[in-house]
Amino acid sequence: MALIKTYGAAVQGIEALIITIEVSVNNGFDFSIVGLPDTAVKESFERVMSAMKQSDLKPPHRRILVNMSPADVRKEGAAYDLPIAIGMLAADGQINCPNLDRFLIMGELSLDGSLLPIKGALPMAIKARELGFEGMIVPKANVDEAAVVNKLKVYGADNLRQVFDFLNGSQTIDPTEIDTRAEFARSVNDFPMDFIEVKGQELVKRAFEVACAGGHNILLIGPPGSGKSMMAKRLPSILPPLTLAEALETTKIHSVAGKLPSGSRLMTARPFRSPHHTISPVALVGGGSSHPMPGEISLAHNGVLFLDELPEFSRAVLEVMRQPLEDRVINISRAKYSVDYPAGFMLVASMNPCPCGYYNHPTKHCNCLPGQVNRYLNRISGPLMDRIDMQVEILPVPFDDLSQASTGETSQAIRQRVIAAREIQTRRYAEDKSIYCNAQMQPKHIAKYSALDSECSKILRDAMTRLDMSARAYDRILRVARTIADLDGAENIGPHHIREAISYRNLDRASWGATLTK
Repeated sequence: MALIKTYGAAVQGIEALIITIEVSVNNGFDFSIVGLPDTAVKESFERVMSAMKQSDLKPPHRRILVNMSPADVRKEGAAYDLPIAIGMLAADGQINCPNLDRFLIMGELSLDGSLLPIKGALPMAIKARELGFEGMIVPKANVDEAAVVNKLKVYGADNLRQVFDFLNGSQTIDPTEIDTRAEFARSVNDFPMDFIEVKGQELVKRAFEVACAGGHNILLIGPPGSGKSMMAKRLPSILPPLTLAEALETTKIHSVAGKLPSGSRLMTARPFRSPHHTISPVALVGGGSSHPMPGEISLAHNGVLFLDELPEFSRAVLEVMRQPLEDRVINISRAKYSVDYPAGFMLVASMNPCPCGYYNHPTKHCNCLPGQVNRYLNRISGPLMDRIDMQVEILPVPFDDLSQASTGETSQAIRQRVIAAREIQTRRYAEDKSIYCNAQMQPKHIAKYSALDSECSKILRDAMTRLDMSARAYDRILRVARTIADLDGAENIGPHHIREAISYRNLDRASWGATLTK
């Protein structure tokens, strides 16, 4: 009887767990696999046997028992094909590799013996380095993704035969080496779109700058063709660059979800996710019936979640965002599993002002019936609206102005001001690990850092009375005013900061939609 151990990994949430694969070969002819495997793992025997034959290897026609531990963790997917195949060949005496237990091995086998890409290679590589493995063997398509983990030898193979020869010492595979910091520094400022391409809309550009500087959620209200989506897609270009730790975390999430393109390495740009309004609650927050996967709010972690035509999303979809918007994490609990996914995203939403889209339009007539504007806005619940600090009305740029508009600022110029404001906030909240930007300020922080003098208090009080703003607007205005002051490098909030912050609360005005409700 021969007993061999190989090592693979399972992904739970965005973290990896080492799986020990014990293969026993004895007299007889049978195949059994235990250790809570799913159907795809149980079917591995047929793929492994075919792959061996097509690779000119001799399948062990004996009694084979495979145990996958820990036994209480469900093993899912075909990525265990390669470690099972290597374990079978080693237990049969065909592989002689004294340090086989120093490698973490993962890969899905095709019937012809070629290796297919897997999900979650990056968190697996991180766990392998953490536990002191010497190297990791993965499909060639995943080697760049796993190789961003330094101090771990990552070998990419095309097929089973290549892995077999490598472990027997008859073929050499050079480990893939990537200078992670150089790779990160080289591409962190590359963006396909730039704000210099947007003509006009200077007030909206300023609102975006304020939103990015303070991490504020923002809602754009305007008719079709006013440029809402165009400008939203350029938001990542003015957000502060990812730190290396944020880039690794973001890449891990996309790796687990299988969203990294083949051959990709480290994600260096903040993600921008724009799901369609027909999305389901599970697709938005993550989960699944058996195999949990990150949802759109986790794929947008450290970046932007853009919801176009916000009122068209179902009420159930919008309401599930309330908790992650506050906690920056989403807990998925089902009967068979419970996982946590990070969900620290900036929400950017857009909507038409009314069903026909032309309420308040300077040249086109609104055809909506009385009361329709308010009913349309009421599709968005008050608690969700409470979590949106800025509400900005946007109108189309007239053709004459559009044709004569001068070139605006580049994204890089705007980004530098955003970075400077974020650095002020980093120093301000250095001792409070629960907060990193002005958008997260709680009442105690507002009282400490957004205190108003008598003039500013009078301006805010008069505005709230005259415009009949709701009470929920008060804290939002102070948070945004604090950010505007940070952009100016001012220690205290001034009158012009308060006035600008008030201008970003359009929907709180009692006059909004009033002409169609009387």
